[in-house]
Amino acid sequence: MAEFYVKPGNQQRGWNDPPQFSYGLQQRPPLSSGLTQRGPFRRRVAAATEGKEPEAAPHPPLASSPVGLLVPQSVNLPPPGPQTSFQRADATTPSVVKADKEYEIEDVLSSLHETLNNCRSCVQKQVCDDIHKRLVILQEMWTQGKLSSPVRKRMGILTEELKSQHWDVADEIHRSLMVDHVAEVSQWMVGVKRLIAETKNLPEEDPLL
Repeated sequence: MAEFYVKPGNQQRGWNDPPQFSYGLQQRPPLSSGLTQRGPFRRRVAAATEGKEPEAAPHPPLASSPVGLLVPQSVNLPPPGPQTSFQRADATTPSVVKADKEYEIEDVLSSLHETLNNCRSCVQKQVCDDIHKRLVILQEMWTQGKLSSPVRKRMGILTEELKSQHWDVADEIHRSLMVDHVAEVSQWMVGVKRLIAETKNLPEEDPLL
């Protein structure tokens, strides 16, 4: 490479003479000069970036608390005051009062026997006697503690409805007892059912007392 840049006509030189390079060849930049010039710039940029601490990535803004976004479940609920008063109103309905009332065997049987006596003038003696036998079984099971509290309460309500001439209501109570407590009422409920039917068919000129 040194011979390529040496001027012609200077072939004899001492061992310590410096080589003479061609000025024209030295002025022509090499083909890769552009790459060599950009190299230091890249190194300086890299050195500048290495001297700085990397900036932390900006954190996204914190969303508002999820509790604030949630709609309270009790927004559409009625206030506690009217709800409490509504419950008190339900507790004072006649049906609830009757269900909570305790009935005695004497009151129930006296009302049933009175209804049976009103039927004797218009109903056959055999039918009335069979109803009376069923009522005796009812009395024995009641006094012996074989009837549960729901049965006693429903029978008390039945006698009141029967005395008030609410035939359909009394018959509905009889049906509910046969469905819910058949083991307790099967021996005597037949007489009560017949008593309801015969009382319903009584002439209007014989009102119940």
